[in-house]
Amino acid sequence: MTTPKFVLGGDLSRRGFLATASTAAAGFGSVRISCAERASASSSSETASEKSNSLALDLATVPNFCSHEHWGSFDSIGTFPGGFRADIVQGATPTRRTGLFDILLDPYFGGFLAASGINPNEIARKAGSESIHSLATQSPAKALDLLRPAIERQKFTGAYQCIRRGLLSLYGVDIATYDGQAIVQIDSAIAKNYSDIFPWYQRAMAAAHFTDLIRIVHPEFYVREESAQTAAQEAAFTHTLMRIDPLVGLWAKESPRRDGLAKITGVDPSDARSWREFIAKLFDLAAAHRGIGIKQLQAYTRSLEFLPRKDSEVVWRGDLSPAQVRVFQDWVVHECCKQAHDRGWVHQIHVGTNNITECNPMPLALLAKPYSRMNIVMLHCWPFLKEAGWLAKFYPNIYINTCWQPVLNPEFLAEALTGWLNYVPIYKITCDHDSTSVEMAVGSSLFTREIIAEVLIERTRHLGMNIRDLKSAALDMLHNNAVPLYRIGKEISVDEI
Repeated sequence: MTTPKFVLGGDLSRRGFLATASTAAAGFGSVRISCAERASASSSSETASEKSNSLALDLATVPNFCSHEHWGSFDSIGTFPGGFRADIVQGATPTRRTGLFDILLDPYFGGFLAASGINPNEIARKAGSESIHSLATQSPAKALDLLRPAIERQKFTGAYQCIRRGLLSLYGVDIATYDGQAIVQIDSAIAKNYSDIFPWYQRAMAAAHFTDLIRIVHPEFYVREESAQTAAQEAAFTHTLMRIDPLVGLWAKESPRRDGLAKITGVDPSDARSWREFIAKLFDLAAAHRGIGIKQLQAYTRSLEFLPRKDSEVVWRGDLSPAQVRVFQDWVVHECCKQAHDRGWVHQIHVGTNNITECNPMPLALLAKPYSRMNIVMLHCWPFLKEAGWLAKFYPNIYINTCWQPVLNPEFLAEALTGWLNYVPIYKITCDHDSTSVEMAVGSSLFTREIIAEVLIERTRHLGMNIRDLKSAALDMLHNNAVPLYRIGKEISVDEI
């Protein structure tokens, strides 16, 4: 049986957390041997001292600012039409027991399984159970064994490995094991931790050296609470960005969501004047509840070319044509940008990864120029790494966030940083995780720290930079660059770590 490195479900010590590094190369700060060997083989003149210095770049305790996360986006906490309950209810806690399969079959890895034609519930039904979660409640080991053939086909993917490595680091159990008792242990430990979810987040954050947390939420989040107690628990360590995605869809003749938001704001948006008032009140509401910026994912459905529109061009509601919808969306996005600009707020925008033919970031220059006090943070950026790098280099208010790259494929992050570090000013690069659970974020952080170390080691070989300078650069990307960008937290000196 795999023995946990510390008490499952209990408090996490730094020593206990770092001790998990010995299993399956999962530890913080470990430099992946393949890349270290590549660096050594590529330079026959490298001295023994240089090799020693290269391997001494330990990023295990470097703080990491998590500025774009979706923790709680899984089944046991629940969903609502169009999203996850954790993003629409302050202090949302699980509505049923949370187990291993809630973390494993999240929207990312679970979605990738579905994309490959795998239906875990159908597999469970063939075994005589109602669903994979009902089977897992009875026997998590049996449920995992049934899924192993499908998982084996995906075992090298970033999503699976981020979850696996995060679980190993936090719980001391490798879900790749065939040890049924170990699987039962980790399932029980997850259930215990999520029975008191917000203290668990804080313990895991401390163990992973995560500092600040920003979650992405819907506008309704700011007026809905599960309870005053749990809302206060979450707010004690969490800031938010308000999604503007729902607003660009409020053009339909009949829109229950528009009606609901109208009740919240006291404004029924039906023309240019009332829409401006409606948007302003939503921004005020967010600002009053630890909101510090906005986020959108329009790149998933359309291009990022948001043209300025006159009020007279817009049809405000009804059976709109595709062209009319586009005009409406453009107008709403620009009005939201005006609010963000006036407040000095960040605007996170998805780039790449989906809808590839239309999600090139180059049109974002159209938003950067008129809204100079609104810092644009491009999320993901793959496969448009060169385009994103060019924008970040030449526009003072455009930045890069590497989040989700390790979840897609850790090599995407290696490719991105290799291309950006000698081109993009380092203060423009931030690194966090876009994870659905704190467990996935921890696994993503392991990859991120290792890859940053590898790429920076290459700078030592080529540029003669010393280890202290490289560690300072890692600290900037992992933490310090986000502090002035989001205007929360505090910068940390390399001498403090």
